[in-house]
Amino acid sequence: MALLLRRLKRTHIWKRLLVERFSEPLHLNLLSLVVAVFGSLRTKILFDLCIRQQHAFGLLTAADDALAGGYKSVTVIEFGVANGVGLLNICALAQKISKLTGISFNIVGFDNVNGMPPLRDYRDHPELYQPGWFPMEEPAQLRAKLPANARLILGDITDTIPDYLSTLSGDSPIGFVSVDVDYYWSTVNALKSLVAVPELYLPRVTMYFDDIARAEHNPWCGELAAIGDFNAANGSRKIAPYNFLRVNRLFKNAMWIDQMYTLHVLDHPARFRALRDHGRVIIDNPYMGLKGREG
Repeated sequence: MALLLRRLKRTHIWKRLLVERFSEPLHLNLLSLVVAVFGSLRTKILFDLCIRQQHAFGLLTAADDALAGGYKSVTVIEFGVANGVGLLNICALAQKISKLTGISFNIVGFDNVNGMPPLRDYRDHPELYQPGWFPMEEPAQLRAKLPANARLILGDITDTIPDYLSTLSGDSPIGFVSVDVDYYWSTVNALKSLVAVPELYLPRVTMYFDDIARAEHNPWCGELAAIGDFNAANGSRKIAPYNFLRVNRLFKNAMWIDQMYTLHVLDHPARFRALRDHGRVIIDNPYMGLKGREG
């Protein structure tokens, strides 16, 4: 509650509320008040009543997918931790979603501690971002606040990702990745975490890209360019916008919806498992008196 009140003191939060929330139907906003007080966690996530809705949605989707796949645990990664508010938010939400779904979370935050590295070329959006921004000022204090299922990995991600992937177990596959590294080249390096053996991932991995929402962002620079280049370079791993997410949300004007993507692990073993034998599936046709059936 204290965090919510602090956020409400910020001008841009009220602007987003005006555009994303108060522009929605009155009955949904009124119903949200009831849900906020009496609703279950799943319903609160549906009504966008959790701080950082993208984290809540991504974590719940990963947990549900893990449960459907027969896993007991799932791994969550945040690239770009800075002072840790996002990582701690993920940890808090994960604890609640674990109680809801029974899925446990392993949470990892990657950061270089010193803030944004030197710019390399125009694709790093030098008109928007500068070296040294967003340093991690108190890494020891942040580590002390993390729960037992979360950890920080500090250093250049070109060095830390391979070492980390070598320790990852298929018993807790990667299911949600939040990318907040601003630069093109930093995103290129972060996405290298997605090309290990398929068993280290869920068949689909929910992703959030923080730095694609400004008018200046475009498919030739920054995170969007990195996504395009990743897709061009990888035949069996493809990152695409999350299908029909806006249609399936109650509150459709929220900006975060367009920042949600999916990594499709096309070479995942689960994609090659045959469905149970239905026999023939026949579609009904009431105009001809034909009844649909399976088997």
